[in-house]
Amino acid sequence: MGWEYLRIPELEQSMTMVYLEPVGTGESGRLADARGYNLSTYTHFLHAVIEHLALPKVILLGHSHGGFVAQRYALDHPDRVGSLILYDTSPVTGDDFWQTAVANLEQFARHHVSEHPEVADYVAGLTSRPDRFDDEGATAVLRTIAPAYFHDYWGREDDFAPGRQALRMYAAPSWGEGPAFDVREELSAITAPTLVLVGDDDFICGPHWARMIHKAVSGSQLTVLDRTGHLGHIESPGEFTTAVVEFLSSVSEGTA
Repeated sequence: MGWEYLRIPELEQSMTMVYLEPVGTGESGRLADARGYNLSTYTHFLHAVIEHLALPKVILLGHSHGGFVAQRYALDHPDRVGSLILYDTSPVTGDDFWQTAVANLEQFARHHVSEHPEVADYVAGLTSRPDRFDDEGATAVLRTIAPAYFHDYWGREDDFAPGRQALRMYAAPSWGEGPAFDVREELSAITAPTLVLVGDDDFICGPHWARMIHKAVSGSQLTVLDRTGHLGHIESPGEFTTAVVEFLSSVSEGTA
């Protein structure tokens, strides 16, 4: 996805925020071989950016797939991570992960289909083969199923619709090849103070996966945002910002 959806103005008021535009998206470069879009590649470029910033340590926030990258980076470069925020993510993908996501989306469709018949096609959109789309096609699918990423999209459609229409998806990064993501057996090695942040109604990276991370990372803090989907910084910005600021304050005070 394009990085813009993750813009967090509330945190920008008190922090220097550096947003990464992933390779293969936006104005970033493209790989010659699309099979190279994998976790190793994203972690490599993240490290290059952190090296370029020339800071001894950074606060690293990873959302969703970015959370996979953040976990891998914190394990591979523990000396560069001052604190870690794992936001709506999971320590593992694979069959169980995707089966759970599909089941949750099917439940979402059943709940909303009488008022919004178009949700009957959401599961097909989520499970469609990415190699069948170009950027425009991938973007259309993302925008179509976007309401599922919120707890109450239609109740606040005036607030969320502009952001939905601004979403941008890039097809080639979905063609990457690499092993399934699974760091469950490694997470106990993370030493950075860690906040695990999740929406209680996130259909794809929900509390089940967040608690798995929280249990594995010693001393981590778990915050579950009520009545919130996969995009808490948009749907519950006040609660999201409070959770992040209070966590970082406790870290700076040496109490986390």
